[in-house]
Amino acid sequence: MEDHQENIEKLKEIVRKYGNIVFFGGAGVSTESGIPDFRSVDGLYHQQYDYPPETILSHTFYRRNPGEFYRFYRNKMLFLDAKPNAAHHKLAELEARGKLKAVVTQNIDGLHQAAGSKTVLELHGSVLRNYCEKCGQFYDVRFILDSTDVPKCEKCGGSVKPDVVLYEEGLDQRTMNDAVRFIHSADVLIIGGTSLAVYPAAGLIDYFRGEKLVVINKAPTPRDAHADLLLQAPIGEVFAQL
Repeated sequence: MEDHQENIEKLKEIVRKYGNIVFFGGAGVSTESGIPDFRSVDGLYHQQYDYPPETILSHTFYRRNPGEFYRFYRNKMLFLDAKPNAAHHKLAELEARGKLKAVVTQNIDGLHQAAGSKTVLELHGSVLRNYCEKCGQFYDVRFILDSTDVPKCEKCGGSVKPDVVLYEEGLDQRTMNDAVRFIHSADVLIIGGTSLAVYPAAGLIDYFRGEKLVVINKAPTPRDAHADLLLQAPIGEVFAQL
């Protein structure tokens, strides 16, 4: 326990000392807000469905079986009652103080923005944005939730698709470029709530050239050995103490 408290103090000191911090986060940041991580042991991957979630959440499946895609998507991917937790709030506060330059997230729930963060790079898109594939008309998440079967555009009748990166789809190049730029120029990179297993997002860490690499995650990650500071604890619990 002393070691953990010692590490919290070290993290406080890093945050005090440096003014160019970037945060790179994953599903663990959202699980404390009640959004399940479908890669974890008790997550969605282990619940019964006709197909594995990775199959359903693929571009091919979306094209071939959009009805089943949306049945799963509405049931398992939309958590509109979720609220930002201590990690989201502290990151927004650090940005407001000029310490944190960007949040780079693999999450698609919009909770960083809900907490007040301004510079949020959403590598995998957001469930809050949806567009007609034919005419580009924007629809919010409530429209998707309240629709049945495949949601159709009220203007042209085209299919409405979430602005979420599915398996087999490429990440937005501009978002990737911005993430590379922020990570490359950061003095401190805090990695939190991610197993660093999903590429190409996890590969962004390779661009870090700064002074302090901090890893906060309950389970081990491939970067633990490279970290200047490692905290194996829930991220909300850690940030609540900063």
